[in-house]
Amino acid sequence: MGAGRTLVAVALVAISLVYCLHSLRLHLLIPKDEAIHWVSETLKHSVPLGDKIHSLINSKLAQGYADAAASKAKAQPEETLTSKIQRYKGSRTPYTRHIVAVGDLHGDLPNARRVLKFSDVIDEYDNWSGNVDFFVQTGDIIDRGDDTIALFTWMDKLRGQATASGATVLSHLGNHEWMNMIGDWRYVYPTEIKTFGSVAARQEMLSSGLIGRSWASNYSTTSRLPLHPSLGPPNTPYPSPATLKHLHYSKEDGDFEVDIDFDVWMFNNHRKPESKDPLSHAAISFVHGGLSPTYKGLTPFPSKINEVAASLMRKLQRRQQPPPHPPNPYPGLPESATTEEKELYDSNGPLWYRGWAQDDETTACKKVDGVLAKTGTRRMIMGHTPDFNNIVSRCNGKIIIIDTGISHAYGGVLSALSIHYTVHPIGDDAEQKWVEREVISALYEEKRTMIVDEEREIVGDFQV
Repeated sequence: MGAGRTLVAVALVAISLVYCLHSLRLHLLIPKDEAIHWVSETLKHSVPLGDKIHSLINSKLAQGYADAAASKAKAQPEETLTSKIQRYKGSRTPYTRHIVAVGDLHGDLPNARRVLKFSDVIDEYDNWSGNVDFFVQTGDIIDRGDDTIALFTWMDKLRGQATASGATVLSHLGNHEWMNMIGDWRYVYPTEIKTFGSVAARQEMLSSGLIGRSWASNYSTTSRLPLHPSLGPPNTPYPSPATLKHLHYSKEDGDFEVDIDFDVWMFNNHRKPESKDPLSHAAISFVHGGLSPTYKGLTPFPSKINEVAASLMRKLQRRQQPPPHPPNPYPGLPESATTEEKELYDSNGPLWYRGWAQDDETTACKKVDGVLAKTGTRRMIMGHTPDFNNIVSRCNGKIIIIDTGISHAYGGVLSALSIHYTVHPIGDDAEQKWVEREVISALYEEKRTMIVDEEREIVGDFQV
């Protein structure tokens, strides 16, 4: 009974003390939590069983903190980028860009039509649909099938229709187009030669004729496609001529370490919130084979590669056409070919390189950032090395290989790559905040597979 009476007395004293302190707290504007903590400490050291009451009060106080935090979080959930987009009421307009890319077609017009239809590049009449901003084909339209003339003629038709609607077709030369220019006809079917009429007629068509002229005028060996027009039109070189003299910085420049490459620094920093140029590498490279880390002509990109390729093409198309191999000896490159032109066509060059497809994941991912930094891009897309089941994505979408053996000569899966890019304004217009989002999907006749879905908040004047 003695202990019970003591506990009751302590409780009455505590209640009286709390009441008095509550009145004092209100008068002096003392925070509630601080007052409770002071009472707890006082009881601990001044009354019997105070340590137990102290523990009880502190546990209740801690629970109160937790409950209050949970209630606040529930009442005010963290705002997402999507909710910021939905709340935007300013005058700036969103920007969108839709890109479709297709790999090797190898002489098969019916399968090419099927792919371009389910990827929404063409309509039911095989004309430009108007639903795509860029259509990219990564080379190897020729060989292994009989539809060479029909395919190149159709591509030129789509190119004209796209231009008329404000869109663009980007076409690339693959190793097989270059083989045919050289006179290496190992993969040319006899039935395909008949569609030209004769060997001589085919040689003329691919050099000075309709197809050869289109290759020289409309096809490149590689390309750089900026995702936002503020970076310039397709094939704007990186680094730009204005920054070429700044490729190396030293400690005197403040923000840079000794001898660090400017493009590497930009690539490592352009995705950071405080970046002064958040879209510096918001571009994609397209090439047939691959951009090797050790290839000497990567910069300025893509102009260096395409200048060398144009020079070699002129030499091949303007020389007297050699008898094709087989059955004749392999003609090779012209004697006047430069070292750079020979490197363009060798196994480490952009037409034949297979390292991004064949290296193990760890090796590939260690190398890829250096190439992306030099080319001013965030990912590279290529054909050439087929996977007959799927479009292959590596290193979180930094490497995407889109050759799936579309031609009936391979019997692979029909596929296309779809890229949706958006920049949407958020917040107050004076702050110039945006949400950048890039969604990349592999398209097949019966399904769609997500490869990349990335979004981030950026700051800058990105009006079109």
